[in-house]
Amino acid sequence: MFAEERQLLIAELVTEWGRVTVNDLAARFNVTPETVRRDLSTLEDNRQLRRVHGGAVATDRQSLSEPSLEQRQTQRLDEKSRIATAALAMMPLGRTGSVVLDAGTTTERLADLLCDWVPAPGADPLLVITNAIPIAYKLSGTDAVQLHILGGRVRGLTRAIVGRTTIEQLEALRPDIAFIGANGVHPDFGFSTPDSVEAAVKSAIVRSARRVVALADSSKLGEETLVRFATLGEIDTLITDAAPHPELAAALAAADVEVVIA
Repeated sequence: MFAEERQLLIAELVTEWGRVTVNDLAARFNVTPETVRRDLSTLEDNRQLRRVHGGAVATDRQSLSEPSLEQRQTQRLDEKSRIATAALAMMPLGRTGSVVLDAGTTTERLADLLCDWVPAPGADPLLVITNAIPIAYKLSGTDAVQLHILGGRVRGLTRAIVGRTTIEQLEALRPDIAFIGANGVHPDFGFSTPDSVEAAVKSAIVRSARRVVALADSSKLGEETLVRFATLGEIDTLITDAAPHPELAAALAAADVEVVIA
């Protein structure tokens, strides 16, 4: 195969998958890693991808890249629904229980399921604490839920409530479980999000909860965005829709993170 043909196929794979690794490409095309790196360098020079450690990503995957809430609400709906269903099974089963639902479209899908959720016989309504305007709106009329909305400033792009006031309220709470979203889950960098203000609130959620469950579809696996809000070891469980690649799987296992494939 000529180099130009191989590079065309690599560019197509990056567009389709969003991310490729040097080792995977070397095995796929039966060439050396050095040859792949030269291909990636050529493609980056032509602005067809962006090189990162160990491989390359699509050019629209920048550390500050963040689609709007409306865009994300139409993406990977089946995967998010499966992840949310698995998360629903982790709701506290005792007479009383409290959870935090972080802002995000996968946690919002979990809120959709909570609208029809029925607590155990004799149990009190589930206390749901959230910093997400869409989640608060959906749960505001649900009898099985006692809703607590965190105060602060609303970030328009994601409809998340953020800021010092939000963090101070979280520091005074100790919920049973926090369900948190992420834009990136990386073996070295951990869990990340593009915005520093949202990252600060996510970090406060992680610190506050007795148990932390991350909800991230497989497009987030292996990615790193600008701001880390938690190391792998600070998360108890990751629910996703496909098995992490070997490097990430090994890092999660070393950090004692339970991985649930929905």
